[in-house]
Amino acid sequence: MQEFFGLEVSGRLDPPTLALMRKARCGVPDVENYGFYPDKPRWKNRTITYRIETYTPDLRREEVETSFRLALKTWSDNAPLKFVKVDRGEADIMISFGSKDHGDFFPFDGPRGVLAHAFEPGEDMGGDIHFDEDEIWTMGRHNRGYNLFTVAAHELGHSLGLAHSKDPSALMYPNYKYYNMARYSLPLDDRLGIQALYGTYSTRRQETLATPEKCDPALSFDAVAVIGKEMVFFKNRYMWLRSSWLAYYNRVREGPTSSYLPSILSPVDAAYDIPAKGVAYIFTGPKYWVVQQVNMKSHYGSIYDYGFPKTVRKIDAAVHLKEYEKTYFFVGDIYYRYDEARSAMDPGFPRSIATNWSGIKGKIDAALELAGYVHIFSGSKAYKYDYKQRRVLYSVKASAWLGC
Repeated sequence: MQEFFGLEVSGRLDPPTLALMRKARCGVPDVENYGFYPDKPRWKNRTITYRIETYTPDLRREEVETSFRLALKTWSDNAPLKFVKVDRGEADIMISFGSKDHGDFFPFDGPRGVLAHAFEPGEDMGGDIHFDEDEIWTMGRHNRGYNLFTVAAHELGHSLGLAHSKDPSALMYPNYKYYNMARYSLPLDDRLGIQALYGTYSTRRQETLATPEKCDPALSFDAVAVIGKEMVFFKNRYMWLRSSWLAYYNRVREGPTSSYLPSILSPVDAAYDIPAKGVAYIFTGPKYWVVQQVNMKSHYGSIYDYGFPKTVRKIDAAVHLKEYEKTYFFVGDIYYRYDEARSAMDPGFPRSIATNWSGIKGKIDAALELAGYVHIFSGSKAYKYDYKQRRVLYSVKASAWLGC
């Protein structure tokens, strides 16, 4: 449990562990990142019925129905699912409120603690959701009580086949965190999970996959790294592969990222490579992917494995300096330094980019170490940076790196 929640793995009931155990949470057991139940159960039909069998007296009937309708919409907005409300008989997902022993062999524990639990897709009780009536259920954010939309959206993830996530920014993280249902959108980790079970809206994906023009003078990159013997440039869900950086004109391949990196379906935010290991690390939101070569499946981890605080949701850029065995991560106007040998963040970070990486105008979008220099991409410009003297040597158009 300590490892799952990012605590020091002491094996003792120390104060931080006890404080975490006192927090309100879901009653389903934990796994890592987005995950599935054994045998990966899911609903066979994409149209799923639900019925609110009993209502809580804490809220008006229409408030309860609104909370569930918007919680269901959170998932149907991101996967080809349709939810239909029924008022009688058996539904796929039966929703009820109860207290203590409520008929499913998993009694609730009274106020606070476990707030609700849900069952994986299946027959009979499969997919059903039970809420603890000993809690105070609310529509907004209150010191006393818990927001029904927030808990319902999480439990519905279980009803659809998702287990708990290790990612603190994910909806499927087990501990309670308030979300405003008027402005909430599903985080990347949960989107990847639900789409792995039910697929995506193909037309929606085609709309978002615009093909960038490589010689556009305004072209900017989201990430740059070396994979195998090729330098790879990312933009949204698109990428270019340059076979050599020794000649000005050379062969450039291009296409959707998923065509070359089949495991990565989301836009790439940052990337770096470690030549000594022969691997590249590709960052998509709160995840990173370990890539050895193109056209091969890759595995992933959480950015919080690096030691980032939970306030960091994504990485803007990253670069590894092999001379020092350090990796630099750029997030907004600050940067972190990671010691690859110790597998730990260096103390004294984050620090200001403006102070320690002077001469860069604008946000750092991507970075690459090459022949003893760091090439920093910011907007449509690429800067050659002498990191020992801490100064910019010159800049070119970013598209020049693609032979334009």
